Amino acid sequence: MDGRRTAVHSGRMDLAHSLAEDEFEPALTHLATASAGLLPLSAARAVHEAVDASAAGAPPDMFGAMEAARASFARLVGVSAERVATGSSVATFTGLIASSLPDGAEVLTAEGDFSSLVNPFHVRPGLTVRTVPLERIAEHVTEATALVAVSAVQSADGRRADLAAVREAARAHGARTLIDASQAAGWDTLDADAYDYTVAVGFKWLLCPKGTAFLTVPAGLGAPPPLLAGWVAGRLPYESCYGPVTEPARSARRYDESPALFSWAGAPQALALLERVGTEAVGAHDVALAERFRERLTRAGHAPVPAPGSAIVSVPGLGERAKALGERGITVSDRAGMLRAAFHLYNTESDVDRLAAALGG
Repeated sequence: MDGRRTAVHSGRMDLAHSLAEDEFEPALTHLATASAGLLPLSAARAVHEAVDASAAGAPPDMFGAMEAARASFARLVGVSAERVATGSSVATFTGLIASSLPDGAEVLTAEGDFSSLVNPFHVRPGLTVRTVPLERIAEHVTEATALVAVSAVQSADGRRADLAAVREAARAHGARTLIDASQAAGWDTLDADAYDYTVAVGFKWLLCPKGTAFLTVPAGLGAPPPLLAGWVAGRLPYESCYGPVTEPARSARRYDESPALFSWAGAPQALALLERVGTEAVGAHDVALAERFRERLTRAGHAPVPAPGSAIVSVPGLGERAKALGERGITVSDRAGMLRAAFHLYNTESDVDRLAAALGG
């Protein structure tokens, strides 16, 4: 790394630390971003102000806030805002894509991947779902595969998919790709343009209120019919309030769910914070803390799941200790019998050391 890049990175990290101090006031040691991120104070204020103004009969422009969030997310993942749809959950968007596949289509998924990503394909009649180990998913793509659906980072244990290999294998066999970035977007650099579809909830690493989610689609909008289309998905929404929506939006907005507007009121502030710091700087901070925790665990005789370059650390056999840690003011998760710690912008080395000491490290 040359001197200029080092200086830029250092400046970003200084900004990250400053914003973390200004924007977050955790009452506990929060190491559970993989479950839910902390809401920045500016986002919380925006939600409160929207609620109070609505109670007074003068609601703010929350549709405008949603459009600002759409544009911000688009910049974070490297596509135009016209390719981003907004909604409330990964399962809703995955179900939309599942509905577009022809009968007999094969969907390739990874073992133990998150239910919101894989379940819609299992319940859609007429599809064949093939499940293989995460590490071998690329080599299992065949000419029969219509879609590869996989999480960029596994929820349970933080393992990262080899997305480059998945992309190349899918391209070689004419398959489409769906990447769930819920455990990656916000700290791990994601080029959504490299895949047919990506989905992500907003309330984890993107720090948005719950009830926010994003879908990116190809430049040509892809195959799904706009099954979620209510009036907001029309090209001219206020002319699409009655009867069928005769002209869907000419962008990915045609796939929008009718929004839970108070959730979107706080999303632009959260995403703007991540844009100011930059995904690369956030990721470097998060991963450095995770590596520090892995080293402390290893010295203490524990064996975390190997997940190089991940901001999530999971430790088999320690999941039952999550409750006791919570009682001591350290919030972690119990997933699949593993203790899961997730490190983000607002965490520090002292948070790592506090958790490691509590585990005997």
